[in-house]
Amino acid sequence: MTAVAVDADRLGIVARDRLLRGYSRHTTRAVPLITRGEGCHVWDGHGRRYLDAVSGAFLVQVGHGRVDLVERAVRRTADLGYFPVMERAHPVAAELAERLTADGGRVFLSSGGAEAVESAWKFAKQYFKAIGQPARHKVIRADWAYHGGTLGALAAGGLPGLGEVFGPLPPGGSAVPVGMAAEEVDAAIEADGPDTVAAVIVEPLSRPSGCRPPAPGNFAELRRVCDRHGVLLIADEVICGAGRLGALLGGARFGLEPDITCLAKGLTSGYAPLGATLVSEPIAAAMLAEMPLLHGCTYSGHPLAAAVALENLAVVEALHEHVLATEDELRATLEELTSLPVVRAVHGAGYLYALELQRGPGRPLTAQECARLGTGWLADALFDAGLHCRAGDHGQPYVHIAPPLIAGPAEFAGIHRILAEVLGALD
Repeated sequence: MTAVAVDADRLGIVARDRLLRGYSRHTTRAVPLITRGEGCHVWDGHGRRYLDAVSGAFLVQVGHGRVDLVERAVRRTADLGYFPVMERAHPVAAELAERLTADGGRVFLSSGGAEAVESAWKFAKQYFKAIGQPARHKVIRADWAYHGGTLGALAAGGLPGLGEVFGPLPPGGSAVPVGMAAEEVDAAIEADGPDTVAAVIVEPLSRPSGCRPPAPGNFAELRRVCDRHGVLLIADEVICGAGRLGALLGGARFGLEPDITCLAKGLTSGYAPLGATLVSEPIAAAMLAEMPLLHGCTYSGHPLAAAVALENLAVVEALHEHVLATEDELRATLEELTSLPVVRAVHGAGYLYALELQRGPGRPLTAQECARLGTGWLADALFDAGLHCRAGDHGQPYVHIAPPLIAGPAEFAGIHRILAEVLGALD
C-alpha cells in the first residue's frame, strides 16, 4: 500500500481544536492521527506502529488495508452511484437482503448500529399497532447496556451517565441487573404491565458490562418468558455479530432466538457505514398487513455500502472456523494476566473479551480508583505503549480486547506483552 504524506502535527492540532470527537475528553493535547493500517496494526503520522487489539471500534473483522474490498465494491456499483430503497430498490441491496435473510425473514438496511436499534424499536411499535395492541411501547433492557447514541437507542440502553446528560429520554421500560436473568425480566414485565411492554432487548455478550456470557439456558428461558407475555425479543448483535463470535449471528451459540436482530459494525469491517435490522417473517408480515412501512432512511441500502458488505461477508465467513479454532488460545493468553494483582478475571468468548480489574486480591477498588482506572487514562497509557484497546468504568473497570478476526498467536503474544507491561506497573 502506498503511504500518503500527511502533515500530522498541523492536522493533529486541527483535530484537537475543530473536530468534535465522540465519547472523548477534549483536552489541550494534540490528537494523534492514525494515517494507515495493515493487518492487525495501524501507524500514526510520525511512523509509530500500534497493535489494534480492539479492531478499531469492534468492527475491522478482516483487518486493516483491505482496499481490495472497496475496489471490488466500486466496480460492482459502477453503473449506479445511488438510488433510494423506498418504493423501488436496486440489485445490490436485493443481493445483500438475500444473503442476510438466508434463514428467512426480511431486512431493513440503515447506516449504523444506533439506527439498527432505533429501527427495531419502531418496528416493534408498528407491529403492535398493527395487531391492535397500541399501548405496547416499552422496552425492557439491562443495566449498564449500550445500544447506540440516538435518543431512542439511549432509552433502550442503561448507561446512567448518558441518560442524565441527554434526558429526559423517550419513555421506555424498566432495567434489570446485568445478565438479563429470565426470572428478573419476567418480574420487570409484570411490574411495568405486560400490556405496555413491546420488547426485551439483549446482547449475546454485553461489552459495557464486561462481556460476561449468559448463564446456561437463560436465553431459552428468556424466549419462553417473552412468548408467555406476547413480548418481542430483540437481539443487539452490533458488536457480537458478523463473525466476532464465530458466526454471522453470535447469539446462536448461547441459544438466543430473537424476533428482531440488529447488525452493523463488522458487516462491512468499517470500510463503509451500514446497519441492518432483521425481522422474522411472522412479525414483518403482521406489521405490513394493514399499513405501509412507516420508517425509512435516505441512505438505506446505499449501493456502495451494500456492495462492501457483500464483499466483506465473503471474507468473514471464511474466518469463522479460524475464530472458533483459536478462541481458546486467545482466552488462555489473556488469562495468564490474572497473575497480576490488578487483574481479577477474564470474561468473553470468540474474539471479544474483557479483563476485569481490581485493586488486588480480595481488595475491591474504591470509587475513586474505579474512575482513575476506567477512564481514558488507562487507554492512553496502553496506546502510548503501542496497544490500541478500550478501557471502561461501567460499574467496574475493564480493559476490552477484540482483535481483528485474522489475528493469531503472534498478535496474541503482542497483546499480552503490552498489557503485562502497563498493568503490571499499576500500584
